[in-house]
Amino acid sequence: MAKSSNSSGFFNLSVSSDPLERAIASIANRFNQEYQGGSFDLPPEVETMAIFRDRIAGTLSEKITSPFWEIAKPQKNQHCLDIGCGVSFLIYPWRDWGALFYGQEISTVAKDALNIRGPQLNSKLFKGVTLAPGHKLQYEANQFDLAIATGWSCYYPISYWELVLKEVKRVVKPGGDFVFDVLIPDAELAEDWAILETYLGTEVFLEILENWEKIIKETGAKILKRQPGTLFQLYKIRF
Repeated sequence: MAKSSNSSGFFNLSVSSDPLERAIASIANRFNQEYQGGSFDLPPEVETMAIFRDRIAGTLSEKITSPFWEIAKPQKNQHCLDIGCGVSFLIYPWRDWGALFYGQEISTVAKDALNIRGPQLNSKLFKGVTLAPGHKLQYEANQFDLAIATGWSCYYPISYWELVLKEVKRVVKPGGDFVFDVLIPDAELAEDWAILETYLGTEVFLEILENWEKIIKETGAKILKRQPGTLFQLYKIRF
């Protein structure tokens, strides 16, 4: 069951004097623009980069998508929370998995799209998407069997992720799993991808994997599995 932060049930992600809120609003604006099919004004030197051409050709997505289901496939009737879900319920085979989908997003465009389309696809499995950042999960303690967060940890300093881990620990049941990905800083494409993302409006933090594993252990979690990809490494952990 979701809990509300105000009468509308949504957090205010507008411009604020707080640096964290400003960062969240900036990231939300970038992805709102992307989900709406908006164009980005990039300098010519960025548009000549191979990674930009991959983005235009549609071949970049396979390099940056982390297949979380390969190490933690949602099971039938499990309660699963996708943090920073984007439009994942429309893309990944949730209906085939038979798992109950709950989402949380900072993009109003993605949130609205899912809340309109999700019930039409499967009103039993789709449990709605709330609007709030990852360090303020809008759900009760011990509510989920599985939590997922892919594609966005690199947009925040690692100190922020410590807050996210504490919130995930709160909402996941004892014995439940959390699957998330982090950018591999020494990956061949990492620096070029970080440059491209910065020009698209989202700063990228290149954090070494050892530091990620340190904060995982500091929260009392155990790393069950690692799965490296082209740009991102998946972790499956249990608190």
